[in-house]
Amino acid sequence: MSASLGLPRRGRGRWAGGTYAGRRRRTGWLLVAPAVAALAAVGLFPLVYSLTLSFRQWDLQTPAHPFLGLDNYAQALTDARIWGALQNTLIVVGVGVALQFALGLGLALVMVDELRGKRFVLPLLMLPVMMVPVVVAFTWRLLWDTRYGAINQVLGSLLGREVAIAWLAERPTALFAMVVTEVWQWTPFMFLVLLAGLSNLNPELYDAAALDGAGWWSALRDVTLPGLAPVIAVALLFRALDAFKIFDLVFIFTQGGPGTATESLSWYVYQLGFKFFRMGYAAAVSYLILIGLTVAASLYVGRFVREERA
Repeated sequence: MSASLGLPRRGRGRWAGGTYAGRRRRTGWLLVAPAVAALAAVGLFPLVYSLTLSFRQWDLQTPAHPFLGLDNYAQALTDARIWGALQNTLIVVGVGVALQFALGLGLALVMVDELRGKRFVLPLLMLPVMMVPVVVAFTWRLLWDTRYGAINQVLGSLLGREVAIAWLAERPTALFAMVVTEVWQWTPFMFLVLLAGLSNLNPELYDAAALDGAGWWSALRDVTLPGLAPVIAVALLFRALDAFKIFDLVFIFTQGGPGTATESLSWYVYQLGFKFFRMGYAAAVSYLILIGLTVAASLYVGRFVREERA
């Protein structure tokens, strides 16, 4: 039969094998096509649609939605509320993530050793990060309450007089309350990541440092922190990007008040889109935030990669 077809037996085998492999690839693509289409519909279409909105005047006053080009972006760059919201967001992110890292590293250094009751303490430390952010916000709003909050009650007991600080009524105290709440909830995440990194460090490095006469601080500076550098970089990046989206605490605590003193970028975008119905402008602000975060994250990762190569 092979001679009648003019093909060698091995050549026919390769041809048949290629046909079978191609059929398998086509079948695989057909099987994953519904999932790819669903992901594109859920993820890609909103991005493209919102990008087109950002170039239009999409609001309730202009049903025609005319094309504006880059006018929305130019207006956003000169919007004082955006810069105020950015400042509030950076305060919460910078101070909050720094405290989370410091406390998380301290807890990880303590818990990396074998301690009595460690198996019971670890689950307790992880409880805050497993709670829904809205539940945390409502709980801490009660704690920060001026008249009935536990925080004022505790401070009054320590000072021996009545304390009635309106924590959520002024910008400095409200931002402080948000930072403390963020630190309480997300320090366990930082602790868990750093604890995993510490557990994978080579113990021989500490033995060598001890032979060189290094103390605890020297070992931390010269062995622990350099060894944890990749883990620290990833943990800080993840937490900073996540904290930059802060919305729940602003919504539950102050709703951006008093006035616009404590609004975050996410809260301001929400106000633009779903209160003032300026969808085109809100989309432009969102894309400016996306571009800014992408550039900042790229610079951060690029610098870390260069330091690792050096």
